[in-house]
Amino acid sequence: MGTFTYNYKMFKCFNRKYAITDQSPPPDVKDVFSTFSDGATSISAEKLRWFLVDHQGELECTTQDSECIIDNVLRSLKRIQEKENDSGVISESDNGVHQGLTLDDFFHFLFLDDFNGPLKSQVHHDMNAPLSHYFIYTGHNSYLTGNQLSSDCSDVPIIKALQRGVRVIELDLWPNSTRDDIDVVHGRTLTTPVSLTQCLKSIKEYAFVKSEYPVIITLEDHLTPDLQAKVAEMTTQIFGEMLHYPQTDTRVEFPTPESLKCRILISTKQPKEYLECKQFKDKEIERELADEGSSSPSHSTDVESEEKCNGSDLDDQEDSIALDKKTDQQGSTPEYKRLITIHAGKPKGHIKDSLKVVGSVKRLSLSEQELERASVSHGPDIVRFTQKNILRVYPKGTRVNSSNYRPHIGWMYGAQMVALNMQGYGRSLWFMEGMFRSNGGCGYVKKPAFLLERDAQDETFDPKRTLPVKKTLKVKVYMGNGWSSDFSKTHFDAFSPPDFYTKVCIVGVPADRANKKTKIIPDNWFPVWDEEFEFPLSVPELALLRIEVREYDKHEKDDFGGQTCLPISELRPGFRSVPLYDQKGEKLKSVKLLMRFQFR
Repeated sequence: MGTFTYNYKMFKCFNRKYAITDQSPPPDVKDVFSTFSDGATSISAEKLRWFLVDHQGELECTTQDSECIIDNVLRSLKRIQEKENDSGVISESDNGVHQGLTLDDFFHFLFLDDFNGPLKSQVHHDMNAPLSHYFIYTGHNSYLTGNQLSSDCSDVPIIKALQRGVRVIELDLWPNSTRDDIDVVHGRTLTTPVSLTQCLKSIKEYAFVKSEYPVIITLEDHLTPDLQAKVAEMTTQIFGEMLHYPQTDTRVEFPTPESLKCRILISTKQPKEYLECKQFKDKEIERELADEGSSSPSHSTDVESEEKCNGSDLDDQEDSIALDKKTDQQGSTPEYKRLITIHAGKPKGHIKDSLKVVGSVKRLSLSEQELERASVSHGPDIVRFTQKNILRVYPKGTRVNSSNYRPHIGWMYGAQMVALNMQGYGRSLWFMEGMFRSNGGCGYVKKPAFLLERDAQDETFDPKRTLPVKKTLKVKVYMGNGWSSDFSKTHFDAFSPPDFYTKVCIVGVPADRANKKTKIIPDNWFPVWDEEFEFPLSVPELALLRIEVREYDKHEKDDFGGQTCLPISELRPGFRSVPLYDQKGEKLKSVKLLMRFQFR
């Protein structure tokens, strides 16, 4: 610990000096250290294990684990000291003899997110349930690099998505200009295509870099049977043994993520269903033109059904008449149909009929708008449908700038594939990243039991129903550091150190939403807030803790200083080091908060 001096030049003529004292352990940390060290000046490996089990809730911790932590903490401190001395030499620990941790060493350990992070880093959910029992990390129009109308199509965003742990990749398939090959492109727009071959090869290379659990490719198919046959051949050759073939055309239950490790699944409509959907769609387009944009309730429902037939946005609604005729003449392709593990059914008639749980399991696609409308009067039906079947929710067609909706509108009703545009950044993507930090970041999160069960009256969960408080989360924000390492001296303010404050919010079902913030700490790169907040939660299983640091600015919008979202159901109690991320979701190198989480 020490004092740092920061010089800022004012009006190019004189300097302002700010003396800032580095952080010391807060009183709560001192008290805990004193308790678990029995008043001694250092804490032994056995006493550290006691602290980790009793205070931090890490029941599986052994003395060997705590010895390893002490060894790594002391190594880390030596590296810091030698870096400060510019020695460039990293010393080894003292022959494995652990003298324990002093108070300052213990404080340093609490800030190491590799050892003291807020979440478990391993897969720990039951992975032997059907796919319909999981929220699945899902992208929308995964090949687009920017907006929905004129950006380039590329395999680069697909690669980035897979590297982040996305498990569902969407590809829109169209005939190329000569109709002898397949392009991946957002149809009827100015987007430039990328070849299907390139996309499939990139998926194969990066599918299991982040997670070994299955990758699902949802195909938006606008192809003739001969091109569908080409897709089947291409997919089989490129993926080889990675490709999963369903045992039967019909199934009453989906396979499990555990049984599908390192396998790639195909999800699309059967070709025959696609043709029926096309004929229905053409009639609807004619009716819409005849009605000159009528917006009666019945017509609105039909337009949504038309949108669902396409499984994508409204700007993909038309195919050429010549292509339809050619498809009608040739019929469907058995090789292509054989690839489909998750059959995508099209909504017909009233939404309630589409949500009936009968026959083989399937995937249904709804726009965010239709889901919101359906939830008003059919919320329990949606939950019941998602207990066995898969529901995919996608952004409305007017989001041409690739913006997103709040993903909780789908998760509250058990929707497994809540598809977001991954091209930009913003709170919706932060929420998505937060949800899928669960379960070791493997891309599959087991849905809470109440979304999978029915009560004695055969009723399902209704997120609109007011429920009693199940538990209360207490969050204490002690301090933060790392900005002076990751940002230039004048990044936040040209003439003084930053004025940081922290926003602490709950995102979840409507009854649980809350927003709090700390006081502003002026002119300090090492802010200490020492403030505590309480959040009563009725559905903690679906709640996220959103944390965002801002730098106060009197005259302009407050500057961004880092953010993270954490699934409350997975929060580890006790003192925790919470790393922050930039606006695009990339982890900041040094910026962390010291926080404490308690449940009652």
